[in-house]
Amino acid sequence: MASTQHNTDDEALSPLEQEVLDEYAALAGNLDKLSGLLADLSSRPSAEILDALRGLERKTATVFTLLKASVYSIVLQQEIFGEEQERG
Repeated sequence: MASTQHNTDDEALSPLEQEVLDEYAALAGNLDKLSGLLADLSSRPSAEILDALRGLERKTATVFTLLKASVYSIVLQQEIFGEEQERG
């Protein structure tokens, strides 16, 4: 841990204070690096995520198709039931 003492006209930091400030500066630098890496990772989705999303897309399309078929079947049954009631 390099502790460089910065003196100003008004005050001088103790070695411990300067060391704490140096550690905070190093921590801030590490957090900036981490932030950059996380931004890079989030901008490029991994192949696993893409594969999972493709599978989810297929399942969603299947469910949507089944839902449309069910709605069509219900509408058709209601039409048939309505016609039977008109006749009888």
